[in-house]
Amino acid sequence: MEITLSSVLLLSITGFIAGGINTIAGGGSNLTLPALMILGLPADIANGTNRISITLQCVVGLAGFDKHKTLDRPAVVPILIPTVIGGACGALVAALTPNLYLKPILLGTVLTMAMIILFKPNVIAPPTGTPTRSPTDSRSSWWSLFAAGVYGGFVQAGVGFILLAVLAGGLRYDLLRANALKTACALAFTSVALIVFIAFDQVWWVPGLILAVGSMTGAHLAVKIAVRASQNSIKWFLFVMTLVAVGAGFLF
Repeated sequence: MEITLSSVLLLSITGFIAGGINTIAGGGSNLTLPALMILGLPADIANGTNRISITLQCVVGLAGFDKHKTLDRPAVVPILIPTVIGGACGALVAALTPNLYLKPILLGTVLTMAMIILFKPNVIAPPTGTPTRSPTDSRSSWWSLFAAGVYGGFVQAGVGFILLAVLAGGLRYDLLRANALKTACALAFTSVALIVFIAFDQVWWVPGLILAVGSMTGAHLAVKIAVRASQNSIKWFLFVMTLVAVGAGFLF
């Protein structure tokens, strides 16, 4: 891949937009993966290279959520255990298998979530004061987090929607705190996935780091917006992003 001014601009702008929407909702990889492939990266290399950007944007996003005291620290370890195990499994499978059947899974997942937000909003955005749960107390939530980790390790696109569905719908966190925990989960399993992809020589560092600069900036700005937004505003932003993710999936 030749690094030109146009490629730097494409990656930086795409990264900025994706970093913002990943931090508040999800689906940013539906933009970054096509951008990487447009610039000539094979699908498997794009999948691995994209993890640089995701990892670094999660570092920025998580630090921001923690600074604003919206991260439930005691819940982090119980939630990370199944997602990290799943992420390692998913990344290993992705490194060894062509990406063939992911689009129907992705589109079905995000479209289902859009319908839930529209018709049963309290499922994904529980009312204020709803008591939260721990994955150690809910076997179904533990396995749901594991499945989200597998999916995220295999292909990043859309995993934020799955994590929010489990954290808000299953464990009953409000969307702001669910986003903070989602970011912690994404950082953990994406870091593991990145190590796997590096081991299989499926990471190109220069485009990945250029993309990461934009995504880190977008994540930093998105946290400031998220902590000031109402639960209802985040819910509708999430709904719009699920529809955008579906549209991007059909286009690319």
